[in-house]
Amino acid sequence: MTTDVTHTGIGTIRSGILGGGFMARVHGAASRNAGGRIVAVATSTASGGERAAAALTAERAEADAESLLDSSDIDLVHICTPNATHAALAMAALRAGKHVVCEKPLATSASDAGELAAAAAASDLVAAVPFVYRYHPMVREARARVRRGELGMLLSLDCSYLQDWMLLATDDDWRATSAGGPSRAFADIGSHLCDLIEFVCDERIRRLSARTRTVYDERAEHTVDNEDIAALLIEMESGALGTLLISQMAAGRKNSLVIELHGAQRALRFDQERPEELWLGARDASTTVTRDPATAAPDSARLQRVPAGHPMGYQDAFNGFVADVYSAIAGAEPEGLPTFADGLRAALITDAVLRSAADGGRWEEVQS
Repeated sequence: MTTDVTHTGIGTIRSGILGGGFMARVHGAASRNAGGRIVAVATSTASGGERAAAALTAERAEADAESLLDSSDIDLVHICTPNATHAALAMAALRAGKHVVCEKPLATSASDAGELAAAAAASDLVAAVPFVYRYHPMVREARARVRRGELGMLLSLDCSYLQDWMLLATDDDWRATSAGGPSRAFADIGSHLCDLIEFVCDERIRRLSARTRTVYDERAEHTVDNEDIAALLIEMESGALGTLLISQMAAGRKNSLVIELHGAQRALRFDQERPEELWLGARDASTTVTRDPATAAPDSARLQRVPAGHPMGYQDAFNGFVADVYSAIAGAEPEGLPTFADGLRAALITDAVLRSAADGGRWEEVQS
């Protein structure tokens, strides 16, 4: 099932992609799934752009980002470049009158993220950040159950996001340099975890205490500028307390994003590596609910593109996100679409984490 934007009155969405790595491929696949055209691709070099255009089967390569943003035949720009470039490119895209999907972090500082959120709000453009774990149907099911009051008063949270791709001293990536910004593990994956917590709980993190750790000061003979691990205590608006562990050095964990909520009546657990399931805990019995559009909450059912028993995963979630972006461009207001305002929220939480960690774990209020 795809979203046919030709029936929305705006015609086929014509996209330009900045960047040529893994995320550009994910964005490109989602764009095609939603019925869009990939018109152009640009990377940091002209030759890289040619290779990326061929890999993404784009209609052409542009010499650089400026040329792509100047193109009159592009409606929507996907920004899939290193973190430190996001703010400038996203602002340039908005000023060029383009709708924007910008990878997270939206910016490497809260002030830059605030400027982007304000610029987007002042325009009539769609500006979205792919917090795509919101688009797993069982996440929407979890949110619906919280909203219905099935858990009762929220008491505590036990949450984590664990990976192992930076486990060894020989592991390296541009994200460990200044191109990744002042935060790596938290800004890149902790932001997803906090967004999911606030989305499912339907309330915000009020304050936090954080400690971070950089295990290796150098990788590949360059200085590591940001953290490998972050551990947080959080307090929600309701007073519920939680623990969060974010690590890119957890052996054997590839993309383990887990949220577990403990309410006065029931508990709930979602594991991104088992996206077809939702664990529900009670004092007298526990059960696992599997994805089924026939019994799901409406907001979950709308994202279920295949029948029960036919597994859905990460690319399906990303496809659902881009389909909602296209719907928003057509004038709809899809439920739960993460915007630049949500990107700003993530930047404010990241800023509080860095302030707290720099001061030995002091409790910090998260700006609203």
